[in-house]
Amino acid sequence: MATLRLVLGDQLTRSLASLRDVDRENDLILLAEVGQEAGYVDHHKKKIAFIFSAMRHFAQALEDEGLPVRYTQIDDPSNANTLLGEVQRANNDCGPFERLVLVEPGEFRLMQEFRSWRETLDLDVEIRRDDRFIATLDRFNDWAAGRKRLTMEYFYREMRKDTGILMDGDTPCGGEWNFDKENRETLPDDVALPERLWVEPDTITRDVLEIVAERFDGHFGELEPFGYAVTSQDAERQLDWFIETALPDFGRYQDAMAAGEAFLFHSLLSLYMNAGLLDPLKVCKRAEQAYRAGNAPINAAEGFVRQILGWREFVRGIYWRFMPDYLKSNHLNASRALPDFYWSADSGMACIDDCVSTTRKHAYAHHIQRLMVTGNFALLAGIDPGAINAWYLGVYADAYEWVEAPNTHGMAIFADGGIMATKPYAASGSYINKMSNYCKRCAYKVSKKTGEGACPFNYLYWNFLIENRERLRDNHRLAMIYKTLDRMDENKVETIQSDSRRFLKSIGLEP
Repeated sequence: MATLRLVLGDQLTRSLASLRDVDRENDLILLAEVGQEAGYVDHHKKKIAFIFSAMRHFAQALEDEGLPVRYTQIDDPSNANTLLGEVQRANNDCGPFERLVLVEPGEFRLMQEFRSWRETLDLDVEIRRDDRFIATLDRFNDWAAGRKRLTMEYFYREMRKDTGILMDGDTPCGGEWNFDKENRETLPDDVALPERLWVEPDTITRDVLEIVAERFDGHFGELEPFGYAVTSQDAERQLDWFIETALPDFGRYQDAMAAGEAFLFHSLLSLYMNAGLLDPLKVCKRAEQAYRAGNAPINAAEGFVRQILGWREFVRGIYWRFMPDYLKSNHLNASRALPDFYWSADSGMACIDDCVSTTRKHAYAHHIQRLMVTGNFALLAGIDPGAINAWYLGVYADAYEWVEAPNTHGMAIFADGGIMATKPYAASGSYINKMSNYCKRCAYKVSKKTGEGACPFNYLYWNFLIENRERLRDNHRLAMIYKTLDRMDENKVETIQSDSRRFLKSIGLEP
């Protein structure tokens, strides 16, 4: 049966379910750079370049294998600029085919579109399961069924048992499931940070950079220098580098932040796993091997494995279990606009500006910068969920909706009302001061709680609790905090509210 096989830009895996039974005599593999996907949010220029270059290298590898490939570049004058249009064009030009085979996408909107193609196209449309994850969605849903709360830690323990990773028989390595308490050290001033392994752009990547610079000039972010891996081989080398060089110190410093230091000991491997260039199970096993060989401490190996085997698998399960209604929720009725400084990095708050600058330069920021700085501010300021979700989805090179939405909508801004987290991850400036050196060079004083020059996170934190008192005070994890608020002097409460109104007005969020 002559088959057209569509591969998406985050499915760049040779063992992809849709490619395992390819018939090189009768089939055609289709990859297409389309405006529909490159522009539905304001994707970072470096993110677009990463995906396009990885797609082109993947197509080249398939052709080198002798497989029939049709590739549409973004600047092709005949480009239909939609996935459906490119499927129809390929069928008209190279067919007719009897069947279209593809793997389920990572976004609900695309899944809906692909299912509609069964009525639109004069082809049998077969959507195959994406089995590149460690847990199937059925496995997640079986675990989730009947539970009042879906807690990542408990799902993570089940995944450890299922895979045997970091297990000694029925016992977790080191005698504990979670070593997070050992992974909260601040970064000493004299610590030596590892020198990153970057990949020099080849001819294919250089061509992509030129095209992105021309066609997406108005998009956010700096395009060059560009040094990300765009092939599975180079992604494997990035994995080797991380395991050997950065993993030993990753654990204790994974929550730390430092001005001007974008990467610290973080792996950046999420870019490659989420695009299909690395196998997440293999990545976890490599970390385990480093621990068992005595090359990485248990807190580092476990903390890293938990991000993949725990969080990555968990958020995917949450996304598909609760969509499409998930992103319609707005538990805190947040409605303020996204401040301009999320693009310009000129808020005057050293932490925000450093995280946004890092994002602008690299299409990357690590998880604490995302959750406890830019996410925390969006939570405290009551930013509209749709606006902040679109920002996170667009500006990070590892962001696809299945992973971005639960982390942002649920963890960062608590818009889901507690599906992802047991309480809002709200924090004042003291947390940022504890975990970073930002406050030392900030125009605002973190030690000052209210008044002129006080850190905005300080009064916005309490103002957030005041504004959401009725929605949050029954949360048992906030009981002590609300008791403190209840005892607070009325004049202090009024000062907190007036400082918050003044500040929010100064950034255009209050009339």
